[in-house]
Amino acid sequence: MNKIDSMAIFVRVVKAGGLAAAGRQVKLSPATITARINALEQHYNTRLLNRTTRKISLTAAGQRFYDGCVRVLAEVEGIESLLQNEKEVLSGHLRITATSDFGRQYVAPALSEFVHLHAGIIPYLHLSDGVMNLVEYGFDLGVRFGNLPDSNLVIRHLADNHRVLVASPEYLEQHGMPEQPIDLEHHFCLVMERLGEPLNEWRFYSGEGHQSIKVRQAFISNDGAIIRQWALSGAGIAYKSIWDVKNDLATGKLISLLDNFVVGFQESDNKNTGLQLIYPSRRYMPGHVAEFIDFFKARLSKVK
Repeated sequence: MNKIDSMAIFVRVVKAGGLAAAGRQVKLSPATITARINALEQHYNTRLLNRTTRKISLTAAGQRFYDGCVRVLAEVEGIESLLQNEKEVLSGHLRITATSDFGRQYVAPALSEFVHLHAGIIPYLHLSDGVMNLVEYGFDLGVRFGNLPDSNLVIRHLADNHRVLVASPEYLEQHGMPEQPIDLEHHFCLVMERLGEPLNEWRFYSGEGHQSIKVRQAFISNDGAIIRQWALSGAGIAYKSIWDVKNDLATGKLISLLDNFVVGFQESDNKNTGLQLIYPSRRYMPGHVAEFIDFFKARLSKVK
């Protein structure tokens, strides 16, 4: 393993916060990662990391080495990116995480088309409605709904978005149309689960102010695509982002409800919960990652 590879492994271990977490990103065992860190310390004849079974921390020498590695790797990445752009040949791994429903409908086909145009790209798409740690798991990009908390990630606005209540015509024919948020207490509702907690407290706004309704949980899932499928099958009422059900509303497979009242799941939500692209902050972004961002934004802008 050359010096650049050794530096990259060391930086990945520090950013991931552990040997095992770094190993998962590059598909190497903890023993292999440990051996490579040991080889680095032997080469420089100094301890770079303090290690326990639970965590790692940088020594003073390790901090200086880490800072230097970050600068060197950024320069190398920048040079490679410039050369790739000059050759107009894009290549490399492209790791993306997205929400389940949106990822299937929009990210997956866009990624397929992008790879068709640039055969040197090696794609990986991870779908989850949980919040993934991009740095720990080595993702280049993430696509998320909602107002994201402050972090060291770069947040780039993709499109406006808002929440909607939806149900199938068959469900509404059988159970009736709710006229006020309080009517939901008598309906079957399809509830998302996040971090083990059901999101069954739905928030609304009227002339009298904010109102929270604790809905009856007819079906629960941690997968937004499953929630949408249940709604399409007539199982109940779902609380979705407009992008997830845009096509279903246009074709009449789903009908929106209580449009003048809907806000969102969380206190931080408002009428526009936003569709965001997020990525780790870095001085130089690889050319193929930057190219996909522009490609995806342009593709999404054509969706009516």
